[in-house]
Amino acid sequence: MMCRRFLKKLISMLLAFSMSVGSAGILTGCGSDSEEIVMLDVYSQLTSYVGVQKGWIADILKEKFHVKLNIIPEDQENPMQDGNLGDIAIWANESGGYPVAVKNNFLYDWNKENLLSEYGSYIKKHMPLALQKNREQTSNITDGAKDTLYGFSGNAATSYENHDSFFYTWDIRWDLYKKLGYPEIKDLDDYSQLLSDMQKLCPTDDSGNKAYAVSLWSDWDEAMVMYVKAMASAYYGYDELGIGLYDPETGKLHDALEENGPYLEMLKFFNHLYQKGLLDPASMTQTYDKMYQKAKNGGILSSIFNYSGSQVYNSKVHAKAGKLMYPMKPKEASPIVYGLNPQGSGSIISIGAETEYPDLCMKIINWLCTPEGYLTTCYGPKGDCWDYDKDNNTYFTDLGKKCQENPNTELGGDYKGSFLDGCLQLTFITWSNNANNPESNGETYNSENWKSNIPKAETDIERDWCDVTGCSNPDAYMSRENFVVSPGTSYKESEKSSELEQTWFRVTDEIKNSSWKAIYAGSDAAFRKIVSDMMDRCEQCGYNDCVSWTANEAAKRKSLEDEIKNNS
Repeated sequence: MMCRRFLKKLISMLLAFSMSVGSAGILTGCGSDSEEIVMLDVYSQLTSYVGVQKGWIADILKEKFHVKLNIIPEDQENPMQDGNLGDIAIWANESGGYPVAVKNNFLYDWNKENLLSEYGSYIKKHMPLALQKNREQTSNITDGAKDTLYGFSGNAATSYENHDSFFYTWDIRWDLYKKLGYPEIKDLDDYSQLLSDMQKLCPTDDSGNKAYAVSLWSDWDEAMVMYVKAMASAYYGYDELGIGLYDPETGKLHDALEENGPYLEMLKFFNHLYQKGLLDPASMTQTYDKMYQKAKNGGILSSIFNYSGSQVYNSKVHAKAGKLMYPMKPKEASPIVYGLNPQGSGSIISIGAETEYPDLCMKIINWLCTPEGYLTTCYGPKGDCWDYDKDNNTYFTDLGKKCQENPNTELGGDYKGSFLDGCLQLTFITWSNNANNPESNGETYNSENWKSNIPKAETDIERDWCDVTGCSNPDAYMSRENFVVSPGTSYKESEKSSELEQTWFRVTDEIKNSSWKAIYAGSDAAFRKIVSDMMDRCEQCGYNDCVSWTANEAAKRKSLEDEIKNNS
């Protein structure tokens, strides 16, 4: 550690000396050619990059702040040995090393000598909840001894109204829906009939293999069968929680085996599809990867998820053939979408207590939080790769578009290397991608939703979906009506006792195995018998203990969500 600190000082001295003899390569270009280029050590648990940051972002940081960043990943050094974390420290989460750093005063107090107020004004104004969360973390870590501000968690939202992109999108083969005359789909009965009619129109995939209306996979199952519980999330807006489904609007918990509850309702829905020959019989044994290949080849005609529907099937080849998957939500469905958290989540950025440059560190972190700083780290230099139009809508330049299509694109001009070469290697994200950009005209940081970047319909089938729905893209369609936002909170699942863990394993194993048997039941009577036996065996295994634990989790989650609603 001592050798590294000496090397850092030596590098800075050499850089300063080279400036004094007129080396133009390290001038800032701001008329202050006497300013020293400072080498800052950045310790990060999130990166595998080792060494000095290079490329276009290094040039921007040198011009703006007269700095170079020396990035040190966790597997290279253990800064806890002597308590020197360098200048900037980035933590993967709020457990592990971060509490150790807090307890041992290894971090710099952001309120010391008005550091935040003077050099972090954007953070102070726009991230108050993220800062408050950090103070509370300090209090929890020190058992209330102090509430010092040491940083903030990244991936923050600008408000509780921000939500992520939809992925419960109810994708279907739109070309088949069009051939059927765009029938109105109100509920699951209508949807089931639509699936049947589509499969009759398209009984085989691109290679002549049998096509199915729906295909499931089992390797993502946890407490319940994943696709079954997800159907309740897509239709009712309920979220998986423990051994049940949680209603974010009311806080009510529907346990998995609730009579006439959402899980058993959706289990019966898939059994009906199986009895009608609409469900892929390989669902119980196949992995996601096997399902993916079928979907890519046109062997699956619908999916409640975009990542197993349109994102897999839609290609230029299929589009030219007039075949695409697009959202078509039943009118009564209210799919869940996940809210973003202004408190931030996950990784934490902080400043080392031993730094000689706290002001400079804060200036850099503050810039990373500004819209310009965030967009620059995501998309490249402002003006060269992106900018705002006269109406403050964000857009890519021609160079920016090329960089997004091919990250190996050379930037040219004053910048050396490719876009990829210059991407910031800290691996810390200040804002959620779908957070609102306050400097734009109501847009988010996510370039997929910029007005300038929404792809224009190029084929008849694309234009048809846009004309019929009146929407330009799937997110606009899904956000038009009937959806449930699950608020982003600091909720974390509580630990289970070792005894409950064993009970949990037995109960959930029974639920998953019996659920798959119920899906493949050959009749309604056989289905009822399997479900009844599942309930009896689960009760004998300790099902009620699992439900009690989940109910406590639901109450904890509801309390945090109520706190959000009261403060928003």
